[in-house]
Amino acid sequence: MYQDAIVEEIHKIREEYSRSFNHDLKALFADLQKQQAASGQNVVDLSQKPRLNREASS
Repeated sequence: MYQDAIVEEIHKIREEYSRSFNHDLKALFADLQKQQAASGQNVVDLSQKPRLNREASS
């Protein structure tokens, strides 16, 4: 089976990051939220959802 070096590196980094929080998902999530707040940017912007245009589909 083909192994992609980039994908393998991402898996390694993800495992190291998870291990640094003892695989505690709540602590990992809290850290990601802290990083997002410090960056001043929203990772995902949910403020505007696209509206469904019912007239165009009729």
